[in-house]
This record gives sequence, C-alpha cells and structure tokens, in this order.
Amino acid sequence: MSLLEILDKNCIKTDIQSLDKLGSIQELTELLFKNKKISDKSQVINDVLKREAKGSTGIGKGIGVPHAKTAAVSKLTLAIGVSREGVDFTSIDGKYVHILFLLLAPPHSAGPHVEALSEIARLITPPGIKEKIKNASSSEEIITIITEYYNS
Repeated sequence: MSLLEILDKNCIKTDIQSLDKLGSIQELTELLFKNKKISDKSQVINDVLKREAKGSTGIGKGIGVPHAKTAAVSKLTLAIGVSREGVDFTSIDGKYVHILFLLLAPPHSAGPHVEALSEIARLITPPGIKEKIKNASSSEEIITIITEYYNS
C-alpha cells in the first residue's frame, strides 16, 4: 500500500495554527470535512480523542499519528498537517510535534488501518525526510516528497 492511494493533496495543511493536541486534531478534521472525506466532525474528534485517552499517539521525534476507527468514514482516510511552531501533543519523548498524520478507518477494517500505520512509520524513517516535510511550503511539495520516497 502507498500512502498516496489514500492521500488527497487538498487534505494537507502546511500551516497548523493550534499549539495543542485538541486544536490540531480539530484543524485536520475540519480539512477532511471541507473536502467531503468524513461525514461527521464531532464523531471523528470524539473517536480520535477516545483513542488518545489510551495513550498518546505522539510517537516522538516531532511526529504525531492520531488515528481512530470511526463510522464517520467509509474508507481509509488520511490528512497531514505541519506545524512550524510545534504542537504540545504529550509525545512519548516530551517534544513538540511538527508533523501530524491523522488516519481514520471504518470500524471493521483492522488490516488496512494497521498497514497504513506501518507505511507512515516507514515513510518517516529515512534520514532527512521529516525535515523536508516540515519545511515544505505547499501540499504539492509534500506530495512530491512522498512520491520521491516511493520511487527511491
């Protein structure tokens, strides 16, 4: 699976304004709603926060991967957000998050959901890629970075 299969360039935000977990999740949820990727903003936010209550998805090194299974989507859905200032995401390393991957899956799609989480982990592993994404000035630039990753 390629993340490009589930990512719409209109669902990338290179200027997350919120400095906290809830606000950043709300910004990405609003972007998905505006682009008709989700049916219910409140449902998504509640489901993501329910998952966050089990343990922060701030995985460290400036990356947050808030995710949830939710009836507000009919297929695997992804939004990416970049925060220049950083978001207090209660990350496991205590550092602020600069790149957010909001991943949503229908309630009964464990396989694709886990596969997409693994793809995100692989994407952020190569040296320099996080910095490239963090410094990107447009959604098109982020798509290009991800495309280059898959073509290398």
